[in-house]
Amino acid sequence: MLLPRIIPCLDVKDGRTVKGVQFEDLRDVGSPQELAHRYEQQGADELVLLDITATLEARAAMISIVREVAGEIFVPLTVGGGIDSLERIERLLRAGADKVSLNSAALKDPDLVSRAAKHFGTQCITVAIDVKRVADNKSSEGNDGSGFGVFSHGGTRATGRDAIAWAKEAQARGAGELLATSMDCDGRQQGFDRSLLVNLAEAVSVPIVASGGAGEMKHFFEVLQIPRVTGALAASLFHDAQLSIPQLKSYLAEQGMKVRRTHKDEAGL
Repeated sequence: MLLPRIIPCLDVKDGRTVKGVQFEDLRDVGSPQELAHRYEQQGADELVLLDITATLEARAAMISIVREVAGEIFVPLTVGGGIDSLERIERLLRAGADKVSLNSAALKDPDLVSRAAKHFGTQCITVAIDVKRVADNKSSEGNDGSGFGVFSHGGTRATGRDAIAWAKEAQARGAGELLATSMDCDGRQQGFDRSLLVNLAEAVSVPIVASGGAGEMKHFFEVLQIPRVTGALAASLFHDAQLSIPQLKSYLAEQGMKVRRTHKDEAGL
């Protein structure tokens, strides 16, 4: 059984970490290299680095930044953005990524997930799903949709796909993990989208990382109670020092949740 994972996310644009609300109004929050080092020292269980404009700009994720960030940390690193071929996946893994996150390219060519999982192993392949509530959507099988639609290209384009149906297909094609971001909740700090995550958890058997909406410690505890949700991701909450990882882990432990120890714990401080 996987222990809960606390995962800071670094959204990178033009070499800087940025954060917005519902994928808009981006602001600079610092160097990805410095933030990665800080979170690794605080006891982050994993890090996610997303090159958020790579797909829109039709280019590959920034290899140099991935290499530099990987050099700062000893925890698993997932990288996403503009990944549309096995060659690009291999370059990122060689640069220090432990996993890659496929999103828009996988929607355009779902067989990319199958090929990547077969070539690199399912443990390396995460499928990211940017989700927004929509009306009257149909699943890829033509059935009534769940009400959760999938968006691509940094959340700018509606795909017409149903999120639950796409999650099932991604798992069937070999995704070892799903990263589910609620565009409705992103940056609002009012809590994760439990309805979305419960629906996903009932549909798949692979681990799910919840993203979008973290605002206080109880939100992490609540979402990590959902079966198969093994990771909770946040950005601005950590970037703006509203909450530290040791503080959050202490809270979760007090609620009876088993968590990985932080460096501070191991040092006996």
